[in-house]
Amino acid sequence: MCWHILSLELDTAKKELTTLVFSCILFLMIVLQTPARPATGGVPAGAPLSLCEDHRMSKPFLSFREQIELLQKEKNLLVLDPSYAESLLCQIGYFGLIGGYKQPFKNKTTKKYKDGTRFEDIVTLYYFDERLRELFLKYILKIERHVRSLLSYYFTQKYGVEQEQYLDHNNYQQTQRTRESIPKLIEKLDELANTNSDYPYINHQRTAYGNVPLWVLVNGLSMGTLSKFYMFTTQDIQSRIAQHFDRVDQRKLGRFLKVMTKFRNVCAHGERLYAYKTRDTIPDTQLHKSLNIPKCNEQHAMGKCDLFSVVIVFRYLLTSEDFDAFQTDLSAIIQTYLKTPGSLGETTLYESMGFPANWEAVTAAKK
Repeated sequence: MCWHILSLELDTAKKELTTLVFSCILFLMIVLQTPARPATGGVPAGAPLSLCEDHRMSKPFLSFREQIELLQKEKNLLVLDPSYAESLLCQIGYFGLIGGYKQPFKNKTTKKYKDGTRFEDIVTLYYFDERLRELFLKYILKIERHVRSLLSYYFTQKYGVEQEQYLDHNNYQQTQRTRESIPKLIEKLDELANTNSDYPYINHQRTAYGNVPLWVLVNGLSMGTLSKFYMFTTQDIQSRIAQHFDRVDQRKLGRFLKVMTKFRNVCAHGERLYAYKTRDTIPDTQLHKSLNIPKCNEQHAMGKCDLFSVVIVFRYLLTSEDFDAFQTDLSAIIQTYLKTPGSLGETTLYESMGFPANWEAVTAAKK
């Protein structure tokens, strides 16, 4: 009996000792995590290094005048007209202008601007890119309109004019990949057809007829949703749509639309276009071969995910007349920029855009 009592007392002592040790360790951890202001500027002494770096890298608010002084004194940029620079920073923003277009003008070693670089040089590149966005968006919208028309036509021809048809899961490809995504697409279509009030023409169909046919609804779809609709619709419909484009099969058209959607968003949101690249790629085409575009690791080095890939897409999806007009305008925009003082050289510009030196031959090249 005594031995049993002693054993219980020992167990209790052990538990109390364990609790005491744990409490001491916890106390020490709290003490060590107390901000060590003199050494770290207020960052907890025990914080990970990355946290400390993030804290040190936070940038203070700067007035437009202070931004200009930073560019002049610390970044080696020539600002010949501070008032002009201030007005541009006010209109476009430091991040949109400087952050978006500074890279080609920076010295990779010093991280400062190359000697002689002017504020106006960055502005010139910005306006060149703005003209590119306007031109590319114009022709992307033409293709988008064409695909909207074809998709609504062939889907309605097969399934009928009632909105229940495009809201029916069974009227889309039934594969493992599409089964998980089709419900999300149908949810968007349903919301647009039955509850969204942003489009007067859809509201009219809903109120007057109790039905929104696809040829009406399709006009309210984003290009991203339009692209997914195409990818999820049945292969016979995809094939009929693709037949309207020269030397384009249904799979190639799907990848064209996916890449074009990314570039459309860049244009529409006013982001940097000339050097933009997507994670998606267009498939190899005869144009890649006709232009002798070199390969790197079995992949064509240009015209896959860069701006030139969109030029290739245009060559296949635009009419000959529209592509000729596009190519003429694009060439004029590029040549005007290259003749502007302080512009990037032709080689640097083409490399950034993914353009081969012989890119203008794309109009006559075999596709």
